[in-house]
Amino acid sequence: MKSDRFINTIGCHAAGEVGEVIISGVPEPSGDTIWQKSRFLESNNELKSLLLLEPRGGVHKHLNLILPPKNNKADFGWIIMEPEYNPPMSGSNAICVVTVILETGMVTFQEPFTDIILEAPGGLVQARAFCKDGKVLRVEIKNLPSFVYKKNVFLEIEKLGTFKVSIAFGGDSFVLVDAHDFGFEIIPDEASDLVRIGKRITASANEQIGFKHPIICGWEHISFCQFTLPTFKDEKGRLVGKNTVVIEPGKLDRSPCGTGCSARMALLSDEGKLRTSQLFLGKSILDTEFECKIIESTNIGAINGIIPIISGSAWITGNHTYLRSPGDPFQKGYKLSDTWPNYL
Repeated sequence: MKSDRFINTIGCHAAGEVGEVIISGVPEPSGDTIWQKSRFLESNNELKSLLLLEPRGGVHKHLNLILPPKNNKADFGWIIMEPEYNPPMSGSNAICVVTVILETGMVTFQEPFTDIILEAPGGLVQARAFCKDGKVLRVEIKNLPSFVYKKNVFLEIEKLGTFKVSIAFGGDSFVLVDAHDFGFEIIPDEASDLVRIGKRITASANEQIGFKHPIICGWEHISFCQFTLPTFKDEKGRLVGKNTVVIEPGKLDRSPCGTGCSARMALLSDEGKLRTSQLFLGKSILDTEFECKIIESTNIGAINGIIPIISGSAWITGNHTYLRSPGDPFQKGYKLSDTWPNYL
C-alpha cells in the first residue's frame, strides 16, 4: 500500500448528524488566530476537497480539526469544516468533539462531569461533559452570544410568493420561516422538497435582507434556512419546537442543530415566548432532541441578545485512515449533482 498522505479520524455523530474528528495527519494551518486558520482552510480547500468530497466523503459529513488554542483560557483550538462553509460555531460538532476528546483519552475523565473549554473560530465555548463508566453520557455547551438581526420582515421568493421571515444568529446565521407557510410538516418524506425550497429561501434572503455580524469580522451572509413548527409545552413544562435546517450545498441537518436552536431561542425570547432558565426542547426531522435553555441576557455590540445552553449526546462510530495515493485520479475529490445539489 503506497500513499503520500495518511489522515486518521474518529467517526462520530450527535443526534444523527455526522461530525468526524481529525486526530492526526494534518499540519496546523496558517493564521495567527483560530478564526484566521479557519478562513485559510476555507479558501485553501485541499483538505476539504480530499476528505469531504467523494470518493472519501459526501455531502452528509462535517469535519472537525483539533489544534493548539491561541487563547490561554482554552484547552483546545477547534475548526469546523462543513461542505460549503467553515462556520464560527456548530453545536452538534462541539458535542462530537468533546465526546471524542474524552472517550479517546486526550483528556482524563472526571466523574460525574468534566469541563473543557474549546476555542472555536467564533470565540470561546465552554463544555461540560457528564460522564460515567468511561462513557460520555451528555455534553452541555455554553454557546456563543445569540441574537435577532431582523424580525418579521417580508421576503419575496420567485414563483412562491411573499412570506414573513426573521433573521437570527446562534453561532451561525439563519433565516427562520414557518414550515406551515410552505406546506411542510417536517417529516422525512419531505426532505428533498425542504432542501429545494430552503435553498431558494436562503438565496433570496441573502439578496433582499442580508446579514452582518456586529463583532465577527467578515461574517456577512445568511448561511442556512431553518423551517420551524409552532411551539407547544410538553408534560414536563418544556417548550418544544421542531425544526429542520437546510445546509449548503443541499442537505438537511439530521440533528436539531445547536446553533439553529440558539438562534430560535433568541427569537422566542424576543417575542416573549421563552424566558431565562425555561427549558426548550429542540426536535429534529428524525425526532432526535437537544435540550436547551437561556442562561442570561447579553449585548453583542449595540444588539440585545442571549447566552444559550445546548445539551445532547454523541456516539463514536468508528476509526478511519484516509489515504492519498500517487496516481489516484481523484486526489482532489469530485462531486456530482445527484448528491451535491446545485438547483435553486
